Amino acid sequence: MNLSSFSKPSVMPMMKNVVSSLAVSVAVVFLTAAPANAVEIERVVSPGGIEAWLVQDHRNPIIAMEFAFKGGAAQDPADKAGLSGMTAALIDEGAGELDSQGFRGLMDENSIGLSFDAGRDEFSGSLRSLTETKDLAFNLMRLALTSPRFDEEAVARIRSQIMVGLAQRKESPDAIAGKTLRALFFGDHPYGQATEGTMESVPAITVEDMQALVRERFALDRLKIAVVGDLTPEELATLLDRTFGGLRKTSSLPPIPDTEVMGTGDLVVVDKNLPQSVVSFGHQGIKRSDPDYYAAYVVNYVLGGGGMSSRLYEEIREKRGLAYSVYSYLNPLDHASLIGGGVATQNARVSETLDILRAEWKRMADAGLSAEDLADAKTFLTGSFPLRLSGSDRIAGMMLGMQIQGLGIDYLDMRNSYIEAVTLEQAQRVARELFKPEALTVVVVGRPENVKATRPAPDGAS
Repeated sequence: MNLSSFSKPSVMPMMKNVVSSLAVSVAVVFLTAAPANAVEIERVVSPGGIEAWLVQDHRNPIIAMEFAFKGGAAQDPADKAGLSGMTAALIDEGAGELDSQGFRGLMDENSIGLSFDAGRDEFSGSLRSLTETKDLAFNLMRLALTSPRFDEEAVARIRSQIMVGLAQRKESPDAIAGKTLRALFFGDHPYGQATEGTMESVPAITVEDMQALVRERFALDRLKIAVVGDLTPEELATLLDRTFGGLRKTSSLPPIPDTEVMGTGDLVVVDKNLPQSVVSFGHQGIKRSDPDYYAAYVVNYVLGGGGMSSRLYEEIREKRGLAYSVYSYLNPLDHASLIGGGVATQNARVSETLDILRAEWKRMADAGLSAEDLADAKTFLTGSFPLRLSGSDRIAGMMLGMQIQGLGIDYLDMRNSYIEAVTLEQAQRVARELFKPEALTVVVVGRPENVKATRPAPDGAS
C-alpha cells in the first residue's frame, strides 16, 4: 500500500544511452568505494542565500539533483484532491516560450531528465544532466518552476491519462485496500483524501488552480536541495541563484494538524470477485524524531521489514506457503505515524493467514525479540547501508531525505552508530509499547472464506 505519493501518469522520455551508461558506471564506482563516511557532503550557500547540500564527484560528467518544497497533496482542497499530482504531471509539459513538444524535445536531444512528483507532505523534483548541458538543464528547470504554460492540449491529455489511471485504480485490489485503510485511519483529516484525486475532483481542477499552486507553494523557505556530481561549490552556487532566485522568499500555507492513526482493531472486508484476497493492516506508529525510532526500526525489521529473514515471512511463507510475500513497515509522515503491512493469499487461506499475523503481532508485543534477533538485525542493517549509496541518484535522494527529516549533515557518518546503540532492553520495551494487537486494523479486499467483518467498509471503498 502506498499512502504517500503520486507518480506522473505519462512516461517521460528516457535519458539517452550515454547518460544511462554513465549512471551505471557511477553506481559501480560507489559500490566498490569506501564506507558511507567516504561520501563527503558540503553545505553550499549561494550569494542569494539559497542552501544546497553537495557531494562532488568528478569521475564522470554527470549531475544528479533532488529537491523538494514542503507542502504536498495534503494541502489540496478536499474538492480539488489530486491538484498537486496533476500540477506535477504538467509543469514540465511546456514552459516559457516552449510548448510541450519543444520543451521535451530539448530534454531528449540533450540527454536531460526532469520530472516532478507530489507526495503527501512534499512537492518534489529530480534533474539529471550531463556536465556539458547543465546550463540548459537548470534553465529548463527554472522555466518549469516559474513559468509553466498549462496549455490546453497538455492539460486535456494529462487529465485524460489521470482519469484512466483512476478508473484502473477502482479495480485494483491493492489500491482499494490502501484507500480503505487510509479512510479508516484518517477520516476527514487531509491524509484521508486520495493523493491522486478522484473521478469527481480531477475534472474540477482548473488551470487557475495549478497556477495558484505554483505561485503559493514554490517558495524558498520551503525548499530543500541535494546535488551529486561533476560540479564545484562555486558553480552550484551560481546555478542556485539563477534557477531558484526568482521564487518568492516565503509562503503562508495553512498548517496541517497533527493526528493520531485511528486504529480500532476492526476487520473490514471489501467484496470483490477475485481468486485471492489482498490484505492491508496497521495502527499507530512512531515519529521519525522519536528517540526510540531506531529501536522501532530494528524491531520492525525482525517482524516483517527484513524480507525473507523476517518472522512474518518465515511463519506465513516458508512454513505454510500461505503467501508469496508478506511485509511490515514504519511510515512516519509529518503529521501522523503508522506501522502497517500487507499480504495477499488465496480466499480459502485468508483466515489462517490473519490468525498467524495477529499471533506474531502479539508475540512481538509480549516477548519482543531475542539477543540473537537483535544481533542479526544490526549486522544486516549496518552492513547493507552502503548499498543504499550505490550511485549518484541514490545519494542525492538520501541527502534530500536527510534534510527533510532534519537528520543533520553528518547522518551518513552517524547512522550505523544509531543502530548499534540499540540495546536489547530498549528493543524489548519499544516492542511492548509499539505493537498493539487489540488496535491492529485489517482491510481484506476479495471474497475471503470464514472471515467475518466487524464493521462495514467505508462509503466508496469499492
